[in-house]
Order: sequence, then structure tokens, then C-alpha cells
Amino acid sequence: QLQASGGGLVQAGGSLRLSCADSGRTLTIYAVGWFRQAPGKEREFVGAISLSGGSTYYADSMKGRFTISRDNAKNTVFLQMDSLKPDDTAVYYCAARRQTPGWGRGVGYAYWGQGTLVTVSS
Repeated sequence: QLQASGGGLVQAGGSLRLSCADSGRTLTIYAVGWFRQAPGKEREFVGAISLSGGSTYYADSMKGRFTISRDNAKNTVFLQMDSLKPDDTAVYYCAARRQTPGWGRGVGYAYWGQGTLVTVSS
């Protein structure tokens, strides 16, 4: 089961690192994406990383502040979030899919885990 962790309460301008791990699936054969859903809003794509970690894509509003990486030896993907803003408050989810066309656009993600709540205070 995919599981995102590492959320919490942070002040604006602060940083958090989220982790995504799977106890039953080898993530090394999947592209992994991060998504978020703020209260009362639709889920949005944050970014994604290729199965090798050599390629990453980000939504425009996340570029320069968020960094996705992975440690395949630990079967874990990370989302480093810097310069956090109150608008970044949301439940963050990770998801996985085969690395076929569309993975970098946040579409077609088949495997989803439970999210982790990030709250950014002003």
C-alpha cells in the first residue's frame, strides 16, 4: 500500500519533506507523482519523477520551490517543499503508474495511497 507521510504544521517560509513508500509494491518500476487537494478545491498535480529518477516534471506554481527525488534502494520517493505558503495547505498524496506517455502530466495514475496533511500558517 502506498503511503505518504511527513506532513505537519509549518510556518510560512518554512520547509517540509514528505515521503512516499509502498510496503507491498516495488516502486522502482513505476513513475511516481505527487498531488494535493486543498479544502474545497479539486485535486491538483504537483509533480512527478521517472522510475530512474532522471526526469522530473512540476506544475508551474511549484517550480523552484518543490523538488521530487527518489531512493530506489529504499523504495521511497520524496517531496521536498521549501518557501511554503499558506496556499500550500492541503492533503498531499503520492501515486504510481507505469512510465508510459502522460506520466509527466499527472494523468493515468492507477495506484494511490493515503495522503498526509500539510498545514502552513501565516
